[in-house]
Amino acid sequence: MKTLTRAARLVPYIGALLASTAIPAWAEMSSAIRTTSHEVQGLQQPAELIVDQWGIPHIYAGSTRDAIFLQGYNAARDRLWQIDLWRKRGLGLLAKDFGPTYVAQDRATRMFLYRGDMNQEWTAYGPDAKSYTEAFVAGINAFVGEVHNGRRPVPVEFRVAGTMPDRWTPEDVVRIRSHGLTRNVASEVSRARVACAAGLEADRFRRKIEPDWTTKVPDGLDPCSIPREVLNDYQLATREVTFAKPGQQRTSLDPDKFLAEADDRVSTIGSNNWTIAPSRTATGRPILANDPHRAHGVPSLRYIVHLNAPGLSVIGAGEPALPGISIGHNGQIAFGLTIFAIDQEDLFVYETNPDNPNQYRYRDGWEDMRIVRETIEVKGEGPREVELRFTRHGPVLHADPAQRRAFAMRTVWFEPGTSAYFNSAEYMTAKDWDGFKKAMVNWGAPSENQVYADTSGNIGWIVGGRSPLRPNWDGLMPVPGDGRYEWSGFLKGEELPQVFNPETGWFATANEMNIPAGYPVAERKVGFEWSDPSRITRIKEVLASKEKITLADAMALQTDDYTVNGRRLTKLLEPVSSDDPMLSGGLKLLKEWDHRTTADSAGAALFEVWMTKHLGRALTTKTLPESARAALGTSDIAAVVDYLENPDKALGADPVAARQEILIESLRGAMNEVRQVLGPDVSNWTWGKLHHAQFEHALAPLADDPTRAQMTVGRLAMGGSAFSPRAASYRASDFRVTAGASFRMVLDVGNWDQSVTINTPGQSGNPFSAHYRDLAPLWAAGDYVPLVYSRAAVEQAARDVIKLVPTR
Repeated sequence: MKTLTRAARLVPYIGALLASTAIPAWAEMSSAIRTTSHEVQGLQQPAELIVDQWGIPHIYAGSTRDAIFLQGYNAARDRLWQIDLWRKRGLGLLAKDFGPTYVAQDRATRMFLYRGDMNQEWTAYGPDAKSYTEAFVAGINAFVGEVHNGRRPVPVEFRVAGTMPDRWTPEDVVRIRSHGLTRNVASEVSRARVACAAGLEADRFRRKIEPDWTTKVPDGLDPCSIPREVLNDYQLATREVTFAKPGQQRTSLDPDKFLAEADDRVSTIGSNNWTIAPSRTATGRPILANDPHRAHGVPSLRYIVHLNAPGLSVIGAGEPALPGISIGHNGQIAFGLTIFAIDQEDLFVYETNPDNPNQYRYRDGWEDMRIVRETIEVKGEGPREVELRFTRHGPVLHADPAQRRAFAMRTVWFEPGTSAYFNSAEYMTAKDWDGFKKAMVNWGAPSENQVYADTSGNIGWIVGGRSPLRPNWDGLMPVPGDGRYEWSGFLKGEELPQVFNPETGWFATANEMNIPAGYPVAERKVGFEWSDPSRITRIKEVLASKEKITLADAMALQTDDYTVNGRRLTKLLEPVSSDDPMLSGGLKLLKEWDHRTTADSAGAALFEVWMTKHLGRALTTKTLPESARAALGTSDIAAVVDYLENPDKALGADPVAARQEILIESLRGAMNEVRQVLGPDVSNWTWGKLHHAQFEHALAPLADDPTRAQMTVGRLAMGGSAFSPRAASYRASDFRVTAGASFRMVLDVGNWDQSVTINTPGQSGNPFSAHYRDLAPLWAAGDYVPLVYSRAAVEQAARDVIKLVPTR
């Protein structure tokens, strides 16, 4: 009962977990309801918007069209600045609002827009995609119209920035491709640079390759021909929008930092999910849990919404600028996703014509680049004309006429039907496994592990994503663009892994290499770069250890801060000793540590600093030349731990002795760092004094002091790490949490009102709303709020009821 008792401190949902009544016990605690009414231009029938006490909107409409229309309307009501900036960034329209320093980012972003046939694009998603998007965008525009005509106040963020929201077209939603999770093009560049500096063998510490595979330098590629700045435009196109104080410069491009951060994201940006059969649960019903790990921000990336209309009732989270939900349930099925690392990007290297740099060698001749000229409007200046160049493979990211080279990227993004997460509008209405599988066949990007459960007691796992077929290379390095290396199509949906009602009674994923044994890897080559296995190892240990799993167990596992890497590395310390009192104290602390990265743990503070900042560097210093270390950037923790458990001759004639020297010297560096920050007295050390969450709005540099304070949430002491189920990745400079599970969901499948969720820092994007920061303390404490579904439970939980009627 420990987990339930902890939750009871902040969230009155224990009664819901224990009671068998139709309306949960916590419902009696609902406060007074505020009822208002509002006319909405474009609404076709009267509707109702009920906002519960946790800021979750429940939309009741007379038709599916009106429900999706009101989803867009409500997204604008609660997150207008966020979705407006998403659109302007994605379409390359920032300079129009923010001035000339954004022209380069606009140009780069436009290189990654979908430029294919729109009929093929809409058709690729299924029969409802276009109508859903038209309704959703009409709802956004209805609210934007109210802001423009004065019926609604201009949100504070627009007043700070000195801008106004734009109106949308349906194509805006799907043409934007650069906002989804990206794949391995950065790793291709890093691998080439390491190969140039010290050979491919040195790359084993940068990124572990799985399943077992030996890559090679592709024929015709000179690894030293790949410049460090080759992905500058790619970085610009995929980066978040940043702002700076007047007179100050925004963050400049740093290719080395970008490549290092891209390597880190393989382990730090991911998710956990699992689905459990009735035979393995205390309720006798399936349990499905999901906690996507993405970059933290304010407002939250995810937005929870409940859509109801005749024939439609779905609840869960999606991205606020997209129609439908991607994680959640309807009345029959539940679904949740994590990243399955299909390699969906390739960098192509071209020889260009010395007489015409806009031509590149292809087969036996020169082929013209396609040149697109566009106009970028610029605030305070005249418009600028920019030139975009494309090869048959994709946009030209970089050119070096002096070396007669150009570089372009091919990606699934440019194929019809690959707008990130957009396919979820189809599967969210499936009624059974067959319907869900049918909807997942056309899933494009990002590639996902989808777990499934239904009210009939079935569970499953299915991989979705566009997976290129590479007949003669593995996708791990750049390749010549002269025609020797071409995709030969894509895997069919049924050729990707799936499981239905596994014998174990449960299935879990955490971005690990989970390609099943016997899968034809050499033929299909879906991908070779996966997340650190420590999260999934712990999840599987816990699920396998319990005969009957409860909802409380699932919640505790989502916030479990045990680190398997801690167990593995401290085992290596068992024979290690030191006469140095400082080191002896550090060894004692780690040997007695329980491998949990709780906020109050001194051992966790030392271990995390040691593992993430000192251990890998000490290993590569011993095993690699300086030139390779410079190209290597950061080390892959999974590769470092694997190697230290089984050191080889790269450490000399006595690898075990050399390993002990590495452990001691790296621990010395970590002890000195922690002592410098937290003081020499170990009794005052805690992980939470270092590791913390603080949500700062992107606009904070432009805001006055009171508004900036209102926009900021935290500081909150945090447990967890990148390598525990409670994912909480941090930046090394100050240990601020940068990514992790901002949204969590645990579903009691079939008894839906007992389900729980959390979204941090809150549901609203309005800094002056009660729901802007209200969920952050609960989230930091590992607590949840109810995810109510039935009409009776929604009415009991209501805080605001808005009657919406068509404009007369």
